[in-house]
Amino acid sequence: MNSLVHSTTGIIHLISALVALTAGTIVLFSAKGTKFHRKTGYWYIASMLILNGTAFGLYQLFGRFGPFHVAALVSMFTLLMGILPLINRQSSGKWLFRHLTWMYYSVIGLYAAFASEIMVRIPGLPFAAMVVTASVTVTAIGIFIFIKNHQSWINNLGTHKPFSNEQQ
Repeated sequence: MNSLVHSTTGIIHLISALVALTAGTIVLFSAKGTKFHRKTGYWYIASMLILNGTAFGLYQLFGRFGPFHVAALVSMFTLLMGILPLINRQSSGKWLFRHLTWMYYSVIGLYAAFASEIMVRIPGLPFAAMVVTASVTVTAIGIFIFIKNHQSWINNLGTHKPFSNEQQ
């Protein structure tokens, strides 16, 4: 683990992670339902697809399918569950809540992975303990924030027309 990246796949993985972190953070903190939100969301989705896809090509750590590949599957699931309500909005009046919830947890999972990656790069710290500690801590904070704020977020979503042409 002396090098940050070990292959071209690793470089693509790193770049897509940085794009996803940037786009995901912008989407979380910007106004919802605007063209900007939608375009930034597309960047997030594309970078997450690349990020998770390249994760399946990285075997440097374990030499085989490992726990981070399972995490990539979970990440793909949360991303897909956040995208599906946008594709089929008429299936339920709750599509917007489902989109917000799943995409929020997709970004929180990305933050947890980022925190884990930072922690394991600190020399002398136990690898598995740092991965678990960072992941659980970030996820717990994300869940707490969601529980505390999701109702106000939903109420604020109802104050404008999502993805309307009038909003820039």
